[in-house]
Amino acid sequence: MPTYDVYADDPGDPLWQVPATGAARFNWEYDDGRERLLALYQKGKDKQWDGQRRIDWDLEVDPYDPLGTPEDALALYGTPHWDRMNDREKGDLRRHYASWQFSQFLHGEQGAMICAARIVESVPDMDAKFYSATQTMDEARHAEIYGRFLHEKVGMVYPINDNLQSLLGDTLRDSRWDMPYLGMQVLIEGLALAAFGMIRDTTTKPLPRQILAYVMQDEARHVAFGRMALRDYYKQLTDAELREREEFVIEGCHLMRDRLRGVEVLENFGIPKAEAEELSERSEFLQLFRRLLFSRIVPCVKDIGLWGKRLQQAYVDMGVLEMGDQNLDLLMSQDEEIAERLDAERFAREERERVAEVTDAVRAGSD
Repeated sequence: MPTYDVYADDPGDPLWQVPATGAARFNWEYDDGRERLLALYQKGKDKQWDGQRRIDWDLEVDPYDPLGTPEDALALYGTPHWDRMNDREKGDLRRHYASWQFSQFLHGEQGAMICAARIVESVPDMDAKFYSATQTMDEARHAEIYGRFLHEKVGMVYPINDNLQSLLGDTLRDSRWDMPYLGMQVLIEGLALAAFGMIRDTTTKPLPRQILAYVMQDEARHVAFGRMALRDYYKQLTDAELREREEFVIEGCHLMRDRLRGVEVLENFGIPKAEAEELSERSEFLQLFRRLLFSRIVPCVKDIGLWGKRLQQAYVDMGVLEMGDQNLDLLMSQDEEIAERLDAERFAREERERVAEVTDAVRAGSD
């Protein structure tokens, strides 16, 4: 079924064209690279996987409760609007929220694919081009998987959120080669990783848990790539150049914070935009959710050397400055371990099923 047939709202023109700026850079030195980045490139090759095979798409999903979302996580919970809703309407609300969330993941992954391809084109170092090529394939796989989940299991897609689209546009229009790294690898992917992790660790549904765990295993490498490349480059920049990038980070963080309200969902349930914004802003769960989303961004920004007073004050104002002390390496290793554990559990379960089938066949043959 064409995606346009399952959009909850009109997404407008089917093509969004962002004018390309900046130079395509070739490098004729093929045998010189940073060992850490080349090791990450090797890992990127070794860890490629097929989303059609690794994920168990036969798992059932209730489209009216795709994620097992608790009632108090919904912005309308505890309001007169919620009290007037019947069970079917509450299920429909869960469906819309899950569709909205995973749709932003889908659109973000397409943006990541395009940014990774842009990095291949514009980054001057061959080792970074090598790794970005593997990331482009990763992001294509992620977009494929989220698209399939939305089409086959939820049956509904939301258009890209205005704030996400704005940050993507700003990232892609900038002619400086490091900006796709900063906008995508640090801000958008950092926020996505935190969102993926929160849902992965709270969902009661096995299929979305699989999808999120396996995508996060890839994304852990992508953020590591951005940290390595930008940390090396930003050591060479002037104070004025660093301030420009810090301003970009501040603006991007405000856009990302404001993106995660789901106001579009509430509007589709007849709630005026101003009231929908107020309800989303007041929701205790969404306040916590928005705050925790910066758990991956803040330590990464600090790690790459963007930590001026104005940026720190912006994080103080957002209430997230202390997240700069998070151990990113530990978080990333945990992401990989969770994905590997899911694989091991699935393989063990399949092995038990095969053994049972053989045992039954032997019994049937001896009767």
